[in-house]
Amino acid sequence: MRKREFTESQIVATLKQVEGGRQAKDVCREVGISGAMYYVWKAKYGGLDVADVLRIRNLEMEHSKLKWLYAELALENSALREVIAKTVDQARKRLLAT
Repeated sequence: MRKREFTESQIVATLKQVEGGRQAKDVCREVGISGAMYYVWKAKYGGLDVADVLRIRNLEMEHSKLKWLYAELALENSALREVIAKTVDQARKRLLAT
């Protein structure tokens, strides 16, 4: 079975049709989705407008970028700490040797 791609605006429009008084099974048949898919959409997008969905998507993208930046900085910080620790150890050995 081929997976269909629906935009967030199409999903919200489908949910609004059911909220407007139409039966879920009729809307599902018309759009070409199963009842289970409708309830997955309802759990994820229920009560949202298109603007809200777009704002959430933008926030998720920004969040993923920030997570990536944090990982990069944490890795760099860890490497610098190792270099500093090695330098301090070598300096201590030099002081003890003299």
